[in-house]
Amino acid sequence: MAVEATLPTPIVSAPGTNTGKTTTGSTSTTLADNFQTFLTLLTTQLQNQNPLDPLDTNQFTQQLVQFAGVEQQLKSNDQLKALLELEKTAQATNALIYVGANVAVDGSTQQFNGSATWNLKSERDATAAVTITNSVGQTVYSGNYALNKGNASFVWDGKGNDGTQWPAGAYKLTATAKDSTGKDVSIATEIQGVVDSVDLTASPPLLSIGGQNYTADQIRRVVRPSTAAA
Repeated sequence: MAVEATLPTPIVSAPGTNTGKTTTGSTSTTLADNFQTFLTLLTTQLQNQNPLDPLDTNQFTQQLVQFAGVEQQLKSNDQLKALLELEKTAQATNALIYVGANVAVDGSTQQFNGSATWNLKSERDATAAVTITNSVGQTVYSGNYALNKGNASFVWDGKGNDGTQWPAGAYKLTATAKDSTGKDVSIATEIQGVVDSVDLTASPPLLSIGGQNYTADQIRRVVRPSTAAA
């Protein structure tokens, strides 16, 4: 009497169906190292299957496709990570360019130390009421000024309306305006100052202007210093 001997069927789990514990530290490397092993197990199992009870090849094909898909996704994740690192390096390089430059950024609070400059952008010709307050909200200066359409700079020397010289610190400028017909005019305020340092540990990098931090995308203009005529 002939006895049919069959080899034990190796157990191969498709990615995502294994209920055991997994290690997340080097998943991509593990999948890459085990891919050839997976193919060897698959081939061996197909070669040694019971001819009276053949295994479903469609299931193995599906497992192979799933395995390859997961490996490809992990490779894509690695590539995206590399692109993000390149982007961070590019951001740091771009930020360093601004060190020492006189720039204008969105904002209304400026650090005063001898002088403070704000840029005012008007939609059309108007008369603006300018008010400067200190860190506790106290009004230190106010006045009315004619603005032409476009950009204009307002430089404050630190003196109040009564001639008082105010100390160094943070001051906020507020501007409201009306045109010749009495209609309100929107005024955008920017602060202007020199970038004295860059914090590259932040993401994105932070530019320091007079003790205040800004990101590079907040910069609206780089102001060329004026040169005296020879």
